[in-house]
Amino acid sequence: MATIPSRYLLNHIGGEWRAPESGQTRPNINPGDVSDHIGDFAESGGADVELAVEAAAAAMPAWKALGPIKRAEHLRAAERLIEERAEDFAQAITREQGKLLKEARGEVKRALAILDFTAGEGRRLKGETLPAEEPRTFAYTFRAPIGVVGLVTPWNFPLAIPMWKVAPALLAGCAAVLKPSPFTPLTAALLVEAFVDAGVPAGVLNLVQGDIAAGEALVSHPGVAGISFTGSLPVGLAIHTAGAPRLLRTQLELGGKNAVLVLADADLDKAVKATAFGAFGQSGQRCSATSRVVVDKAVKEQFLDKLVAEVAQIKVGADIGPVISEARMQACLDAIRTAQEAGAKVVAGGGRAPGNGFYVEPTVLRDVPWDSEIAQEEIFGPVLSVVDCDGFDDAMRISNSVKYGMSGTIFTQDPALIFEALERFEAGMLHVNRPGVGAYAHLPHMGAKLSQFGPPECSPQVWDFYTEWRSACVSY
Repeated sequence: MATIPSRYLLNHIGGEWRAPESGQTRPNINPGDVSDHIGDFAESGGADVELAVEAAAAAMPAWKALGPIKRAEHLRAAERLIEERAEDFAQAITREQGKLLKEARGEVKRALAILDFTAGEGRRLKGETLPAEEPRTFAYTFRAPIGVVGLVTPWNFPLAIPMWKVAPALLAGCAAVLKPSPFTPLTAALLVEAFVDAGVPAGVLNLVQGDIAAGEALVSHPGVAGISFTGSLPVGLAIHTAGAPRLLRTQLELGGKNAVLVLADADLDKAVKATAFGAFGQSGQRCSATSRVVVDKAVKEQFLDKLVAEVAQIKVGADIGPVISEARMQACLDAIRTAQEAGAKVVAGGGRAPGNGFYVEPTVLRDVPWDSEIAQEEIFGPVLSVVDCDGFDDAMRISNSVKYGMSGTIFTQDPALIFEALERFEAGMLHVNRPGVGAYAHLPHMGAKLSQFGPPECSPQVWDFYTEWRSACVSY
């Protein structure tokens, strides 16, 4: 495999690529081919975070003064560079995250769409003019950036998720410290370099690589005004709890246990295709992945026959990539075994797939009790639970029985049930007769219940995190 430039192994702080203060590094391994050692990346700690926050704080006044229209020009320049370097990004994503190259290329397109939308918002960051109580007085509101922000991002979308944090943070006038997952440091380095090459001033966007020590230092730093985090529920709760004593602003996108509801009148062929795509695309490693399919008993057997036949066509390595790590692979296998002990039956997959990486067979479990562990807890892998239901009301009850609420999907031809389902789903992103994953770049990416805290991302609502309101009364 190609050797990467040495600068990508480092942090980027105050406009310079620099080694971590501790001198410590962490190996980065290709999950699809464990013989491929990508490099030893910086393992940062509190000293590196301190330098990054100081650089951000120093750079922010001039960046804020530039105004959103001029800041958007830098985002446009970064968009052009990323488009030119799209294949480099896709290759890096596939190499260190493991998703198929076609999926990685799709992620690059999604990141560019997010950047394009965000740059356009530079001319729409508006307030309001309001009536004044006295004569010769002008009353209005406007937005101001909250300050230095910490952006803590996961490994499953190593370009798109950092993009939907970095782009609005910078457009809002904040300076930022990006701490990506230690599993995907290369993609983050490429992203930061693109913004630097686009002319973003030194210190406005800083990169601190590493794991828990760097993340904890960022959350606890008094100079950080807000933390935007995407990841697991336990870590999100820890961030929010740690920041609560100083009223740290948090934006948390957390786990999901998403259901597709298949009613008796559903188009089963369409439902099977969408379910398989939602469950096994990107190896099931996305917060909106389909991990439960709730099927009316009247069509369950027919649906299962079609689903098992569909899954049999999926080729590991060609149609589905590895999971991110050996620990994630083992967690999937353990979950399958626990489900079997609770009465579920494996009808497809169920084990580790051959290959020099962390491959799990696309797995379908039938007869899964709605309240069993595998039907309630996030797996984050290519494991799908099929749960029986008795009609629409029972399907909705089962769908809403979990603590999460990222996405909800229904397949039916009944218009009344479609709109009733949209009202009753306890989830943030809703779909009808289509795959239940994600949303468009300009729609809110958000969950409900324990899947989300704070404003949505990828939408005009994101400014409610990166900015705060000011009101002004001017007498003349």
